[in-house]
Amino acid sequence: MPTFRFIPLLLSAGILSSCAVGPEYKNVDAALPDHYLGQVALDNRQATTNADFAKWWEGFADPQLTKFVALALEQNLDIAQAQARIKQAKSGLSAAHAALVPSGNISAQAIRNHQSLESPLGQLLNAVPNYDRDANLYEANFNASWELDIFGGLKREQDAALAEYQAAKAGAIATRLAVAAQTADTYITIRGLQSRLEITKKQLETQQQLVTKVNMLYSRGLAPKLQVQQAEAAVAQVEATIPVLEAGLDVAMNALDVMLGAAPGKYRAELSTFKPIPVAPQIASVGSPADLLQRRPDLIVAERKLAVANAKIGQAISEYYPKVALSLLIGSATAISGGNLFSSAANQASGVVGLRWRLFDFGRIDAQIDNAKAQEAESLSAYRQSTLRAAEDVENAISALVKREQQTVYLARGEQSMSQARESSFIAYQRGVVSLIEVLHADENLLKISDAKAQAQTESSRSAVAAFKALGGGWQPSELSKSASVSPLKVDKNENQN
Repeated sequence: MPTFRFIPLLLSAGILSSCAVGPEYKNVDAALPDHYLGQVALDNRQATTNADFAKWWEGFADPQLTKFVALALEQNLDIAQAQARIKQAKSGLSAAHAALVPSGNISAQAIRNHQSLESPLGQLLNAVPNYDRDANLYEANFNASWELDIFGGLKREQDAALAEYQAAKAGAIATRLAVAAQTADTYITIRGLQSRLEITKKQLETQQQLVTKVNMLYSRGLAPKLQVQQAEAAVAQVEATIPVLEAGLDVAMNALDVMLGAAPGKYRAELSTFKPIPVAPQIASVGSPADLLQRRPDLIVAERKLAVANAKIGQAISEYYPKVALSLLIGSATAISGGNLFSSAANQASGVVGLRWRLFDFGRIDAQIDNAKAQEAESLSAYRQSTLRAAEDVENAISALVKREQQTVYLARGEQSMSQARESSFIAYQRGVVSLIEVLHADENLLKISDAKAQAQTESSRSAVAAFKALGGGWQPSELSKSASVSPLKVDKNENQN
């Protein structure tokens, strides 16, 4: 048959002439400085523990914090959703791979037919001598089809699917890091609120003792009723702060339970015992801002999304060109018996070369290409913006960590001085040198500065968590390279190349 003579030629054309139309993806230029502004201050921190960058939460030297982060990484539902997205992207990649190779199927059937003699055909055939009303039909066929990717449209589709898969992998890691950071942040917040509650309750106890003392003096006629009322008002003012702190503590504990994939209240008993605020460890090996392109999985996601957009330009351009497909059928058919099914007389074959070309639809194709290029430009800007935001995150976290630790030092000094001042004022009040107002004022200032110190300690540790997250700590780049060949993310791209 003439048709079959062209099949080898078309196969050769599909294999040898295949080329992917559209722009080749190139690395992107990210304008990042050589070092962080807060690098020196960060290096000069005095920390008692060091942190392994891959498991930075262990550097806080709090076993319970480490336990909760491990539980969150195992049980969190955001991570489960991210893992499901990986499977979806992998199925899309498999489908894109399958589109590049031939597909085939085998079909077979056996039919038993009993002809009615009342139908027009039956009446006609019944007049034929030795007519048999029963007939058998056997058929077996092999069908194959293949769309030749001569101009690379399917290859670009495969490129896009691979980049989507890689983005899903990086996205799952980004989700995991976010969950670890949020868990640690929430845990530190809980310990900070508990510390503030302890400070408030101790101060309340001190002021209640003062009320007792003033009442005793009043009962002896040595103090006016006004001083009793002033002392009791001060106690009520401190008491009023406790429900607010307890409400904030409830919210934080509920949030931690949800992060651990559990209903609110499940882990509350484990957190009920007061523990000090975890101290921030040393943050070493921060590298340069350019290293964020490799270390931050969210930047890898943004870069892979740019690769997807680039590949879709090629997909759109490929619609300018004709699509060629081959179909082949080889089989046997007989209406006599199954024994003759594969005999030479029963053989049947056909070959088809199909052509599809949007010859009069170029206006719509032009619009699709323009849309794809606009999407690529948007992804490019989004990627560059993401790199700047990432550097900003690191700078802000470093600054907050260093400044909050300095604040803690100053407040600790102030707390010590204020504690001494309060003791002196109370002694002076007992001797009748100063009024009760001086003691109450000292109590109020002591509570404020102690509470401020606890908040500064909390915020410094939270800032350390934010710094580890911003630097992309908590994973190893090999986690991506094991399953998908993520292209290097060193970047240099001409924005006008398309």
